[in-house]
Amino acid sequence: MSSQQPLTLTLALAQLNPTVGAIEANTHTMLSALADAERQGAELVLFPELAITGYSPEDLLHRDDLHQRVNCALEQLAVASTNTALVVGHPWREAGHCYNAASFYYQGQLLGRYFKQILPNDGVFDEPRYFSAGEQACVLEFKGHQLGLLICEDVWHPGPAAKAKAAGAELLLCLNASPYHQGVVELRKQQLVQRCRETELPLVYVNQVGGQDELVFDGRSMVFNAQGDITHSAIAFECALDLVEFKQAVPQLGTIAEPLAPLADLYQSLVLATRDYVNKNGFNGAVLGLSGGIDSALAVAIAVDALGKDKVQAVMMPFRYTASISVADAQEEAQLLGIEYNSVSIEPMFDAFMGQLSPLFGKEAPQAGDTTEENLQARARGVLLMALSNKRRRLVLTTGNKSELAVGYCTLYGDMVGGFAPLKDVSKTLVFALSRYRNTVSYVIPERVIERPPSAELAPDQLDQDNLPPYDVLDKILEAYVEQDKSLSDLLALGFNEADVRRVIKLVDINEYKRRQGALGPKVTVRNFGKDRRYPVTSGFGKVNW
Repeated sequence: MSSQQPLTLTLALAQLNPTVGAIEANTHTMLSALADAERQGAELVLFPELAITGYSPEDLLHRDDLHQRVNCALEQLAVASTNTALVVGHPWREAGHCYNAASFYYQGQLLGRYFKQILPNDGVFDEPRYFSAGEQACVLEFKGHQLGLLICEDVWHPGPAAKAKAAGAELLLCLNASPYHQGVVELRKQQLVQRCRETELPLVYVNQVGGQDELVFDGRSMVFNAQGDITHSAIAFECALDLVEFKQAVPQLGTIAEPLAPLADLYQSLVLATRDYVNKNGFNGAVLGLSGGIDSALAVAIAVDALGKDKVQAVMMPFRYTASISVADAQEEAQLLGIEYNSVSIEPMFDAFMGQLSPLFGKEAPQAGDTTEENLQARARGVLLMALSNKRRRLVLTTGNKSELAVGYCTLYGDMVGGFAPLKDVSKTLVFALSRYRNTVSYVIPERVIERPPSAELAPDQLDQDNLPPYDVLDKILEAYVEQDKSLSDLLALGFNEADVRRVIKLVDINEYKRRQGALGPKVTVRNFGKDRRYPVTSGFGKVNW
Protein backbone atom coordinates (compact mmCIF):
# COMPACT_ATOMS: atom_id res chain seq x y z
CA MET A 1 0.00 0.00 0.00
CA SER A 2 1.67 3.26 -1.16
CA SER A 3 1.43 6.51 0.75
CA GLN A 4 0.87 9.75 -1.14
CA GLN A 5 3.78 12.21 -1.12
CA PRO A 6 2.98 15.52 0.60
CA LEU A 7 2.40 18.47 -1.72
CA THR A 8 5.44 20.77 -1.58
CA LEU A 9 6.31 24.20 -2.90
CA THR A 10 9.56 26.17 -2.79
CA LEU A 11 9.10 29.95 -2.86
CA ALA A 12 11.80 32.58 -3.26
CA LEU A 13 11.29 36.00 -1.67
CA ALA A 14 13.16 38.52 -3.84
CA GLN A 15 13.75 41.49 -1.55
CA LEU A 16 15.20 43.93 -4.09
CA ASN A 17 16.17 47.60 -4.30
CA PRO A 18 14.61 49.07 -7.46
CA THR A 19 15.17 52.60 -8.75
CA VAL A 20 12.06 54.52 -9.75
CA GLY A 21 11.79 54.84 -13.51
CA ALA A 22 14.82 52.63 -14.21
CA ILE A 23 12.60 50.02 -15.87
CA GLU A 24 15.27 48.22 -17.86
CA ALA A 25 17.75 48.13 -14.97
CA ASN A 26 15.06 46.93 -12.55
CA THR A 27 14.06 44.21 -15.02
CA HIS A 28 17.67 43.10 -15.39
CA THR A 29 17.94 42.84 -11.60
CA MET A 30 14.78 40.73 -11.48
CA LEU A 31 15.97 38.44 -14.29
CA SER A 32 19.23 37.88 -12.40
CA ALA A 33 17.33 37.13 -9.19
CA LEU A 34 15.03 34.74 -11.08
CA ALA A 35 18.01 32.86 -12.54
CA ASP A 36 19.66 32.69 -9.11
CA ALA A 37 16.44 31.42 -7.51
CA GLU A 38 16.06 28.80 -10.24
CA ARG A 39 19.60 27.54 -9.59
CA GLN A 40 18.71 27.18 -5.92
CA GLY A 41 15.62 25.13 -6.72
CA ALA A 42 12.84 27.69 -6.35
CA GLU A 43 9.59 26.93 -8.14
CA LEU A 44 8.05 30.39 -7.71
CA VAL A 45 9.68 33.80 -7.17
CA LEU A 46 7.84 36.74 -5.59
CA PHE A 47 8.92 40.29 -6.46
CA PRO A 48 7.72 43.42 -4.60
CA GLU A 49 4.90 45.83 -5.43
CA LEU A 50 5.54 47.91 -8.58
CA ALA A 51 8.96 46.27 -8.81
CA ILE A 52 9.28 47.04 -12.52
CA THR A 53 8.89 50.81 -12.08
CA GLY A 54 9.92 51.18 -8.46
CA TYR A 55 7.64 52.76 -5.88
CA SER A 56 6.26 55.29 -6.45
CA PRO A 57 6.56 56.47 -10.05
CA GLU A 58 4.17 59.34 -9.28
CA ASP A 59 3.32 61.38 -12.40
CA LEU A 60 5.54 59.20 -14.56
CA LEU A 61 2.45 56.98 -14.56
CA HIS A 62 0.73 59.52 -16.81
CA ARG A 63 3.29 58.94 -19.57
CA ASP A 64 2.50 56.58 -22.43
CA ASP A 65 6.18 55.74 -22.92
CA LEU A 66 6.45 54.46 -19.36
CA HIS A 67 3.67 51.95 -19.98
CA GLN A 68 5.24 50.91 -23.29
CA ARG A 69 8.51 50.14 -21.50
CA VAL A 70 6.65 48.29 -18.73
CA ASN A 71 4.98 46.09 -21.34
CA CYS A 72 8.37 45.26 -22.86
CA ALA A 73 9.67 44.34 -19.41
CA LEU A 74 6.70 42.06 -18.81
CA GLU A 75 7.40 40.28 -22.08
CA GLN A 76 11.01 39.64 -21.00
CA LEU A 77 9.94 38.31 -17.63
CA ALA A 78 7.32 36.07 -19.21
CA VAL A 79 9.93 34.52 -21.52
CA ALA A 80 12.24 33.93 -18.56
CA SER A 81 9.55 32.04 -16.60
CA THR A 82 10.09 28.82 -18.55
CA ASN A 83 11.19 26.73 -15.58
CA THR A 84 10.40 28.93 -12.57
CA ALA A 85 7.19 30.88 -12.11
CA LEU A 86 7.14 34.48 -10.92
CA VAL A 87 4.78 37.07 -9.51
CA VAL A 88 5.75 40.67 -10.27
CA GLY A 89 4.25 44.04 -9.36
CA HIS A 90 3.74 46.67 -12.06
CA PRO A 91 1.30 49.33 -13.32
CA TRP A 92 -1.22 48.11 -15.89
CA ARG A 93 -3.51 50.03 -18.21
CA GLU A 94 -6.76 48.40 -19.21
CA ALA A 95 -10.11 49.70 -20.51
CA GLY A 96 -9.24 53.32 -19.76
CA HIS A 97 -8.02 52.62 -16.22
CA CYS A 98 -4.60 52.26 -14.64
CA TYR A 99 -4.18 49.61 -11.96
CA ASN A 100 -1.57 48.71 -9.39
CA ALA A 101 -1.19 45.14 -10.58
CA ALA A 102 0.51 41.83 -9.84
CA SER A 103 1.01 39.36 -12.71
CA PHE A 104 1.69 35.62 -12.39
CA TYR A 105 3.79 34.10 -15.21
CA TYR A 106 4.82 30.51 -15.81
CA GLN A 107 6.28 28.82 -18.87
CA GLY A 108 5.88 32.04 -20.82
CA GLN A 109 2.18 32.31 -20.09
CA LEU A 110 0.17 34.76 -17.99
CA LEU A 111 -1.71 32.62 -15.47
CA GLY A 112 -3.48 35.53 -13.80
CA ARG A 113 -3.40 39.24 -13.04
CA TYR A 114 -4.56 40.87 -9.82
CA PHE A 115 -5.50 44.51 -9.25
CA LYS A 116 -4.90 46.11 -5.83
CA GLN A 117 -8.22 46.71 -4.07
CA ILE A 118 -7.33 49.15 -1.27
CA LEU A 119 -5.56 52.29 -2.47
CA PRO A 120 -3.98 54.34 0.35
CA ASN A 121 -4.65 58.07 0.26
CA ASP A 122 -3.08 59.44 3.44
CA GLY A 123 0.33 60.40 4.75
CA VAL A 124 2.88 59.97 1.97
CA PHE A 125 0.45 57.97 -0.17
CA ASP A 126 -1.83 59.28 -2.92
CA GLU A 127 -2.51 56.19 -5.02
CA PRO A 128 -6.06 57.21 -6.05
CA ARG A 129 -4.43 60.02 -8.03
CA TYR A 130 -2.98 57.35 -10.34
CA PHE A 131 -4.81 54.06 -9.93
CA SER A 132 -8.30 52.63 -10.08
CA ALA A 133 -9.18 50.10 -7.39
CA GLY A 134 -9.66 46.44 -8.24
CA GLU A 135 -12.73 44.63 -6.98
CA GLN A 136 -12.08 40.93 -7.47
CA ALA A 137 -9.99 38.33 -5.70
CA CYS A 138 -7.35 36.51 -7.74
CA VAL A 139 -6.73 32.87 -6.76
CA LEU A 140 -4.51 30.74 -9.00
CA GLU A 141 -3.78 27.03 -9.06
CA PHE A 142 -0.05 26.32 -9.22
CA LYS A 143 1.38 22.82 -8.78
CA GLY A 144 -1.61 21.75 -6.74
CA HIS A 145 -1.66 24.87 -4.51
CA GLN A 146 -4.38 27.52 -4.48
CA LEU A 147 -2.54 30.86 -4.24
CA GLY A 148 -4.32 34.14 -3.44
CA LEU A 149 -2.65 37.40 -4.48
CA LEU A 150 -2.70 40.63 -2.45
CA ILE A 151 -0.81 43.93 -2.73
CA CYS A 152 0.44 45.92 0.27
CA GLU A 153 -2.44 48.03 1.67
CA ASP A 154 -4.82 45.14 0.94
CA VAL A 155 -3.36 43.26 3.88
CA TRP A 156 -3.99 46.15 6.29
CA HIS A 157 -7.73 45.60 5.88
CA PRO A 158 -9.73 42.38 6.36
CA GLY A 159 -11.76 42.49 3.13
CA PRO A 160 -9.29 41.47 0.40
CA ALA A 161 -7.86 38.53 2.36
CA ALA A 162 -11.39 37.36 3.20
CA LYS A 163 -12.34 37.52 -0.49
CA ALA A 164 -9.28 35.44 -1.41
CA LYS A 165 -10.20 32.86 1.23
CA ALA A 166 -13.77 32.71 -0.07
CA ALA A 167 -12.42 32.18 -3.60
CA GLY A 168 -10.52 29.10 -2.44
CA ALA A 169 -7.08 30.41 -1.48
CA GLU A 170 -4.94 28.10 0.66
CA LEU A 171 -1.97 30.45 0.83
CA LEU A 172 -1.84 34.27 0.64
CA LEU A 173 0.98 35.97 -1.29
CA CYS A 174 1.37 39.71 -0.64
CA LEU A 175 3.65 42.02 -2.66
CA ASN A 176 4.69 45.18 -0.83
CA ALA A 177 6.40 48.54 -1.03
CA SER A 178 5.93 49.40 2.62
CA PRO A 179 8.09 52.31 3.83
CA TYR A 180 9.86 52.50 7.15
CA HIS A 181 9.21 54.70 10.12
CA GLN A 182 9.84 54.19 13.81
CA GLY A 183 7.43 51.63 15.21
CA VAL A 184 6.12 50.41 11.85
CA VAL A 185 7.64 46.93 12.20
CA GLU A 186 5.41 45.98 15.11
CA LEU A 187 2.37 47.57 13.45
CA ARG A 188 2.98 45.46 10.34
CA LYS A 189 3.34 42.28 12.34
CA GLN A 190 0.10 42.97 14.19
CA GLN A 191 -1.80 43.41 10.93
CA LEU A 192 -0.29 40.35 9.29
CA VAL A 193 -0.93 38.16 12.33
CA GLN A 194 -4.52 39.37 12.40
CA ARG A 195 -5.07 38.48 8.71
CA CYS A 196 -3.67 34.99 9.27
CA ARG A 197 -5.88 34.35 12.28
CA GLU A 198 -8.99 35.74 10.58
CA THR A 199 -8.54 33.63 7.46
CA GLU A 200 -6.74 30.68 9.06
CA LEU A 201 -4.31 30.85 6.15
CA PRO A 202 -0.53 31.21 5.97
CA LEU A 203 0.78 34.45 4.47
CA VAL A 204 3.91 35.42 2.57
CA TYR A 205 4.91 39.10 2.73
CA VAL A 206 7.70 40.30 0.42
CA ASN A 207 8.83 43.91 0.78
CA GLN A 208 11.29 46.02 -1.19
CA VAL A 209 14.35 47.71 0.27
CA GLY A 210 16.09 51.02 -0.47
CA GLY A 211 15.81 54.79 -0.40
CA GLN A 212 13.54 56.72 -2.76
CA ASP A 213 13.47 60.49 -2.21
CA GLU A 214 11.99 60.88 1.29
CA LEU A 215 10.92 57.25 1.65
CA VAL A 216 13.04 54.44 3.07
CA PHE A 217 12.03 50.82 2.50
CA ASP A 218 13.36 48.43 5.09
CA GLY A 219 12.68 45.01 3.56
CA ARG A 220 12.06 42.55 6.41
CA SER A 221 10.09 40.17 4.19
CA MET A 222 8.24 37.63 6.33
CA VAL A 223 6.31 34.37 6.28
CA PHE A 224 3.56 33.47 8.77
CA ASN A 225 1.74 30.22 9.36
CA ALA A 226 -2.04 30.04 9.67
CA GLN A 227 -1.83 30.67 13.41
CA GLY A 228 0.07 33.94 12.86
CA ASP A 229 3.48 32.67 13.98
CA ILE A 230 6.53 33.94 12.06
CA THR A 231 8.33 31.07 10.38
CA HIS A 232 10.79 33.13 8.34
CA SER A 233 12.00 36.74 8.24
CA ALA A 234 14.57 38.42 6.00
CA ILE A 235 17.30 40.86 6.95
CA ALA A 236 16.49 44.56 7.36
CA PHE A 237 17.76 47.31 5.02
CA GLU A 238 19.57 44.92 2.66
CA CYS A 239 18.71 43.05 -0.50
CA ALA A 240 18.02 39.35 -0.04
CA LEU A 241 16.85 36.28 -1.92
CA ASP A 242 15.37 33.89 0.62
CA LEU A 243 13.93 30.45 -0.13
CA VAL A 244 10.98 29.15 1.89
CA GLU A 245 9.60 25.60 1.86
CA PHE A 246 5.91 24.72 2.09
CA LYS A 247 4.39 21.29 2.70
CA GLN A 248 0.64 21.00 2.22
CA ALA A 249 0.59 24.84 2.20
CA VAL A 250 2.23 24.89 5.64
CA PRO A 251 5.44 26.97 5.82
CA GLN A 252 8.42 25.12 7.22
CA LEU A 253 10.53 26.82 9.85
CA GLY A 254 13.28 28.85 8.23
CA THR A 255 15.71 31.59 9.18
CA ILE A 256 14.44 34.39 11.41
CA ALA A 257 16.57 37.53 11.19
CA GLU A 258 17.83 39.00 14.43
CA PRO A 259 15.84 42.17 15.22
CA LEU A 260 17.72 45.45 15.47
CA ALA A 261 17.65 47.58 18.60
CA PRO A 262 15.59 50.78 18.06
CA LEU A 263 18.53 53.16 17.69
CA ALA A 264 20.44 50.77 15.44
CA ASP A 265 17.29 50.39 13.35
CA LEU A 266 16.88 54.15 12.98
CA TYR A 267 20.56 54.68 12.23
CA GLN A 268 20.57 52.04 9.48
CA SER A 269 17.53 53.66 7.86
CA LEU A 270 19.41 56.98 7.64
CA VAL A 271 22.51 55.32 6.21
CA LEU A 272 20.52 53.49 3.54
CA ALA A 273 18.54 56.61 2.60
CA THR A 274 21.71 58.68 2.23
CA ARG A 275 23.55 56.02 0.24
CA ASP A 276 20.72 55.54 -2.23
CA TYR A 277 19.98 59.23 -2.70
CA VAL A 278 23.62 60.03 -3.50
CA ASN A 279 24.27 56.98 -5.66
CA LYS A 280 20.96 56.72 -7.50
CA ASN A 281 21.24 60.39 -8.48
CA GLY A 282 24.71 59.91 -9.91
CA PHE A 283 26.82 61.98 -7.51
CA ASN A 284 30.49 61.16 -6.88
CA GLY A 285 30.14 61.48 -3.14
CA ALA A 286 29.14 64.04 -0.54
CA VAL A 287 30.46 67.28 0.92
CA LEU A 288 29.25 68.98 4.08
CA GLY A 289 30.15 71.63 6.59
CA LEU A 290 31.67 70.18 9.76
CA SER A 291 31.15 72.81 12.44
CA GLY A 292 32.28 71.02 15.58
CA GLY A 293 28.63 70.74 16.63
CA ILE A 294 26.62 67.58 17.16
CA ASP A 295 24.37 67.74 14.09
CA SER A 296 27.18 67.89 11.55
CA ALA A 297 29.13 65.36 13.61
CA LEU A 298 26.33 62.81 13.29
CA ALA A 299 25.64 63.70 9.65
CA VAL A 300 29.25 63.13 8.59
CA ALA A 301 29.32 59.78 10.40
CA ILE A 302 26.18 58.72 8.53
CA ALA A 303 27.72 59.88 5.25
CA VAL A 304 30.89 57.85 5.79
CA ASP A 305 28.93 54.75 6.78
CA ALA A 306 26.76 55.21 3.69
CA LEU A 307 29.38 56.06 1.07
CA GLY A 308 32.81 55.19 2.42
CA LYS A 309 35.49 57.55 3.70
CA ASP A 310 36.97 58.19 0.24
CA LYS A 311 33.73 59.77 -0.99
CA VAL A 312 33.13 62.25 1.83
CA GLN A 313 34.66 65.73 2.19
CA ALA A 314 34.21 67.79 5.35
CA VAL A 315 34.82 71.53 5.42
CA MET A 316 35.27 73.59 8.59
CA MET A 317 34.40 77.25 7.86
CA PRO A 318 35.40 79.23 10.95
CA PHE A 319 34.49 82.82 11.76
CA ARG A 320 35.36 85.18 14.60
CA TYR A 321 32.66 83.61 16.78
CA THR A 322 33.80 80.04 16.19
CA ALA A 323 35.18 78.54 19.39
CA SER A 324 38.65 77.01 19.24
CA ILE A 325 37.25 73.78 20.68
CA SER A 326 34.83 73.58 17.74
CA VAL A 327 37.76 73.69 15.31
CA ALA A 328 39.64 71.09 17.33
CA ASP A 329 36.63 68.77 17.61
CA ALA A 330 35.85 68.97 13.90
CA GLN A 331 39.44 68.16 13.01
CA GLU A 332 39.49 65.26 15.47
CA GLU A 333 36.36 63.68 14.03
CA ALA A 334 37.65 64.02 10.48
CA GLN A 335 40.83 62.23 11.55
CA LEU A 336 38.89 59.51 13.34
CA LEU A 337 36.80 58.92 10.22
CA GLY A 338 39.77 59.18 7.87
CA ILE A 339 38.06 61.63 5.50
CA GLU A 340 39.24 64.60 3.46
CA TYR A 341 39.13 67.69 5.66
CA ASN A 342 39.60 71.35 4.82
CA SER A 343 39.41 74.53 6.84
CA VAL A 344 38.41 77.72 5.01
CA SER A 345 37.74 80.95 6.90
CA ILE A 346 34.62 82.84 5.84
CA GLU A 347 35.97 86.08 7.34
CA PRO A 348 37.15 87.59 4.01
CA MET A 349 33.88 86.67 2.28
CA PHE A 350 31.80 88.13 5.08
CA ASP A 351 33.83 91.35 5.11
CA ALA A 352 33.50 91.69 1.33
CA PHE A 353 29.73 91.25 1.52
CA MET A 354 29.47 93.77 4.34
CA GLY A 355 31.62 96.23 2.44
CA GLN A 356 29.20 96.16 -0.45
CA LEU A 357 26.07 96.05 1.70
CA SER A 358 26.95 98.69 4.29
CA PRO A 359 25.99 101.65 2.08
CA LEU A 360 22.63 99.96 1.51
CA PHE A 361 22.13 99.18 5.19
CA GLY A 362 22.80 102.80 6.18
CA LYS A 363 23.75 103.98 9.66
CA GLU A 364 20.62 102.82 11.48
CA ALA A 365 21.25 100.62 14.48
CA PRO A 366 20.13 96.98 14.11
CA GLN A 367 16.64 96.37 15.45
CA ALA A 368 15.80 93.69 18.01
CA GLY A 369 15.72 90.31 16.36
CA ASP A 370 17.72 91.48 13.34
CA THR A 371 19.68 88.42 12.23
CA THR A 372 21.01 89.87 8.97
CA GLU A 373 24.69 89.55 9.85
CA GLU A 374 24.19 86.10 11.37
CA ASN A 375 22.41 84.86 8.26
CA LEU A 376 25.14 86.33 6.06
CA GLN A 377 27.68 84.08 7.80
CA ALA A 378 25.57 81.01 7.09
CA ARG A 379 25.06 82.06 3.47
CA ALA A 380 28.78 82.57 2.94
CA ARG A 381 29.27 78.97 4.07
CA GLY A 382 26.54 77.85 1.70
CA VAL A 383 28.31 79.51 -1.24
CA LEU A 384 31.53 77.65 -0.43
CA LEU A 385 29.85 74.28 -0.16
CA MET A 386 27.86 74.68 -3.36
CA ALA A 387 31.00 75.70 -5.26
CA LEU A 388 32.74 72.53 -4.10
CA SER A 389 29.66 70.53 -5.05
CA ASN A 390 29.64 71.97 -8.57
CA LYS A 391 33.37 71.48 -9.07
CA ARG A 392 33.56 67.87 -7.83
CA ARG A 393 29.97 66.70 -8.41
CA ARG A 394 29.58 65.81 -4.78
CA LEU A 395 26.18 66.33 -3.20
CA VAL A 396 25.97 68.85 -0.36
CA LEU A 397 24.43 67.24 2.69
CA THR A 398 22.65 69.76 4.88
CA THR A 399 22.97 68.92 8.55
CA GLY A 400 19.93 70.50 10.25
CA ASN A 401 17.58 68.41 12.39
CA LYS A 402 13.79 68.26 12.66
CA SER A 403 13.60 70.43 15.79
CA GLU A 404 15.49 73.29 14.14
CA LEU A 405 13.55 72.97 10.91
CA ALA A 406 10.26 73.01 12.81
CA VAL A 407 10.93 76.35 14.50
CA GLY A 408 12.95 77.93 11.70
CA TYR A 409 16.23 77.82 13.62
CA CYS A 410 18.08 77.63 10.32
CA THR A 411 19.04 79.99 7.50
CA LEU A 412 17.38 79.80 4.11
CA TYR A 413 20.12 79.68 1.43
CA GLY A 414 22.62 79.27 4.26
CA ASP A 415 22.89 76.17 6.43
CA MET A 416 19.75 74.90 4.62
CA VAL A 417 21.74 74.77 1.36
CA GLY A 418 22.09 71.23 0.12
CA GLY A 419 20.57 68.42 -1.87
CA PHE A 420 19.75 65.98 0.92
CA ALA A 421 19.13 66.35 4.65
CA PRO A 422 19.86 63.07 6.48
CA LEU A 423 18.57 64.43 9.82
CA LYS A 424 15.50 66.25 8.49
CA ASP A 425 13.09 63.98 10.38
CA VAL A 426 15.32 63.41 13.43
CA SER A 427 14.64 65.48 16.54
CA LYS A 428 17.49 67.09 18.46
CA THR A 429 17.05 64.70 21.38
CA LEU A 430 17.33 61.79 18.95
CA VAL A 431 20.45 63.37 17.42
CA PHE A 432 22.10 63.08 20.84
CA ALA A 433 20.90 59.49 21.29
CA LEU A 434 22.03 58.44 17.81
CA SER A 435 25.44 60.04 18.33
CA ARG A 436 25.92 58.06 21.52
CA TYR A 437 24.76 54.92 19.73
CA ARG A 438 27.20 55.46 16.84
CA ASN A 439 30.07 55.71 19.28
CA THR A 440 29.19 52.24 20.63
CA VAL A 441 29.87 50.86 17.16
CA SER A 442 33.21 52.67 16.94
CA TYR A 443 34.34 55.91 18.51
CA VAL A 444 34.08 58.63 15.85
CA ILE A 445 32.26 61.55 17.50
CA PRO A 446 34.37 63.35 20.12
CA GLU A 447 32.71 63.09 23.52
CA ARG A 448 32.94 66.84 24.03
CA VAL A 449 30.74 67.39 20.96
CA ILE A 450 28.00 65.34 22.60
CA GLU A 451 28.35 66.90 26.04
CA ARG A 452 28.70 70.63 25.32
CA PRO A 453 25.60 72.86 24.95
CA PRO A 454 24.54 73.31 21.28
CA SER A 455 25.30 76.65 19.62
CA ALA A 456 25.02 78.04 16.10
CA GLU A 457 28.09 80.21 16.90
CA LEU A 458 26.76 83.11 14.85
CA ALA A 459 27.07 85.62 17.70
CA PRO A 460 29.22 86.00 20.83
CA ASP A 461 28.45 83.45 23.60
CA GLN A 462 25.38 82.22 21.69
CA LEU A 463 23.52 79.08 22.81
CA ASP A 464 20.49 77.43 21.19
CA GLN A 465 18.66 77.52 24.50
CA ASP A 466 18.88 81.34 24.60
CA ASN A 467 16.03 81.47 22.08
CA LEU A 468 14.29 78.11 22.48
CA PRO A 469 12.90 75.98 25.31
CA PRO A 470 15.23 73.17 26.39
CA TYR A 471 15.30 70.52 23.67
CA ASP A 472 13.74 67.84 25.84
CA VAL A 473 10.74 70.16 26.31
CA LEU A 474 10.75 71.56 22.77
CA ASP A 475 10.76 68.13 21.15
CA LYS A 476 7.78 66.95 23.20
CA ILE A 477 5.80 70.05 22.21
CA LEU A 478 6.77 69.57 18.56
CA GLU A 479 5.83 65.90 18.56
CA ALA A 480 2.38 66.74 19.93
CA TYR A 481 1.78 69.74 17.65
CA VAL A 482 3.41 68.55 14.41
CA GLU A 483 2.96 64.78 14.50
CA GLN A 484 -0.26 64.46 16.50
CA ASP A 485 -2.09 67.70 15.53
CA LYS A 486 -2.65 68.70 19.17
CA SER A 487 -4.23 72.12 19.65
CA LEU A 488 -3.14 74.90 22.01
CA SER A 489 -5.67 73.77 24.62
CA ASP A 490 -4.53 70.15 24.21
CA LEU A 491 -0.92 71.14 24.82
CA LEU A 492 -1.76 73.22 27.87
CA ALA A 493 -3.78 70.31 29.24
CA LEU A 494 -0.65 68.19 28.92
CA GLY A 495 1.09 70.55 31.34
CA PHE A 496 3.36 72.55 29.05
CA ASN A 497 4.17 76.17 29.88
CA GLU A 498 1.77 78.48 28.00
CA ALA A 499 4.44 80.95 26.92
CA ASP A 500 6.59 78.12 25.53
CA VAL A 501 3.63 76.59 23.71
CA ARG A 502 2.51 79.83 22.09
CA ARG A 503 6.05 80.65 21.00
CA VAL A 504 6.64 77.20 19.53
CA ILE A 505 3.31 77.17 17.68
CA LYS A 506 4.06 80.57 16.19
CA LEU A 507 7.55 79.54 15.11
CA VAL A 508 6.28 76.34 13.49
CA ASP A 509 3.51 78.16 11.63
CA ILE A 510 5.55 81.11 10.32
CA ASN A 511 8.41 78.94 9.04
CA GLU A 512 6.44 76.81 6.61
CA TYR A 513 7.92 78.88 3.76
CA LYS A 514 11.42 77.84 4.80
CA ARG A 515 10.57 74.16 5.03
CA ARG A 516 8.93 74.25 1.62
CA GLN A 517 12.29 75.30 0.12
CA GLY A 518 14.43 72.89 2.10
CA ALA A 519 16.18 69.75 0.88
CA LEU A 520 14.55 66.34 0.89
CA GLY A 521 15.31 64.08 3.81
CA PRO A 522 14.32 60.56 4.85
CA LYS A 523 10.99 60.05 6.62
CA VAL A 524 11.61 58.09 9.82
CA THR A 525 8.76 59.27 12.09
CA VAL A 526 5.00 58.84 11.78
CA ARG A 527 4.80 62.34 10.25
CA ASN A 528 7.63 64.15 8.54
CA PHE A 529 7.93 67.58 6.98
CA GLY A 530 7.15 66.68 3.38
CA LYS A 531 4.36 64.66 1.81
CA ASP A 532 3.17 63.61 5.25
CA ARG A 533 2.31 67.16 6.34
CA ARG A 534 0.98 69.40 3.56
CA TYR A 535 0.29 72.77 5.12
CA PRO A 536 -0.27 76.00 3.17
CA VAL A 537 2.52 78.56 3.24
CA THR A 538 0.12 81.51 3.29
CA SER A 539 -2.32 80.86 6.12
CA GLY A 540 -3.98 82.71 8.97
CA PHE A 541 -5.19 79.56 10.70
CA GLY A 542 -2.72 79.50 13.57
CA LYS A 543 -2.59 83.22 14.35
CA VAL A 544 -5.32 82.89 16.95
CA ASN A 545 -2.85 80.88 19.07
CA TRP A 546 0.04 83.37 18.93
